[in-house]
Amino acid sequence: MSSSSELASFAARLCRFIRVCTSAPVADLLAFDQFALELFALQYKYNAPYRRLCEVRDARPDTVWHWTGIPAVPTSAFKEFELSCLPVAERTAVFHSSGTTERRPSRHFHNGASLAVYEVSLLRWFEANIQSPIANSQWIMLTPPLAQAPHSSLVFMFETIGRELGLVASAFVGRVGEAGDWALNLEATLQRLRAVSASGQPMFMLGTAFSFVHLVDYLGERDLRFRLPPGSCALETGGYKGRSRSLPKAALHGLISQRLGISPDRIVCEYGMSELSSQAYDNAAGPSRITHHASRIFHFPPWVRVQLVSPESGREVGEGETGLIRVFDLANVYSVMAIQTEDLGTRCGDGFVLAGRAVLAEPRGCSLMVI
Repeated sequence: MSSSSELASFAARLCRFIRVCTSAPVADLLAFDQFALELFALQYKYNAPYRRLCEVRDARPDTVWHWTGIPAVPTSAFKEFELSCLPVAERTAVFHSSGTTERRPSRHFHNGASLAVYEVSLLRWFEANIQSPIANSQWIMLTPPLAQAPHSSLVFMFETIGRELGLVASAFVGRVGEAGDWALNLEATLQRLRAVSASGQPMFMLGTAFSFVHLVDYLGERDLRFRLPPGSCALETGGYKGRSRSLPKAALHGLISQRLGISPDRIVCEYGMSELSSQAYDNAAGPSRITHHASRIFHFPPWVRVQLVSPESGREVGEGETGLIRVFDLANVYSVMAIQTEDLGTRCGDGFVLAGRAVLAEPRGCSLMVI
């Protein structure tokens, strides 16, 4: 059986599993473990750079018996290696990591089948976490449209959500500058805010932390305040990376409330990255969410597992302790399932609270193979 047919068969079964998980939530550890071990065997077989890493760690499909033993790849490796099961000719799309100072961005390759899994994953967990009547809301995306930012996984996510809901392209009020930086069309944004305020229809705003900073600073400079209609909410995806002044989350959310009239409990935070195909939210459809800014607990969907590991020992940390966030994402069918991030999280039950960025020296070249 070819790589395409084996991976496509797995992807089809995974998509059915994802739909079952979100329509009738389950905590089936056995099912996850079986999927994870099967996917590890496929990625070991078809992803040559990943196979070399596994060989260095003496981890093979016949020696790994549980998903926790599957070797994780550091996100920095996506800058150095083409970590993909897809033949070069089949790589029709690629997501890059964001940032303004990187010499070489991470590269997560996709094709039509890979993006189809990505879409099922992102839509199902988005719908499970956004409780507002979003179909009846006015939408505004504080990013460029996909045509201007084709390598952004975040813009692809917003575009997919917009397409699913039948939104028009004018919902995007960002643009890409000549240097590749993102900027808001602030006048267009202001017009949309005024129109929605007058209509009485709720607004749903989606954007990065830096785009919200640009917006609230613009409103502050003009001493403008809006009281958006009841039911309005915001999705804030984090991330500054030198594109604006950085603010603690509580301060940013306070400014959003002050300038837009969206209360902090109507602001949902998302955690994702270009190397993953699933996202975490701090609003995981249940009573475990704590809305106080200091205790926003993120949860990934049931087809993802998270470990928080000590940078020193590599062992999982205990409840209330802080470690590096390691993600096992089944939706990464065509690349690498196990991803070691450089983000820190504090363990909180089956979720985590973001604790910032680890200060790590980025390894280069073949040194990555012995992490």
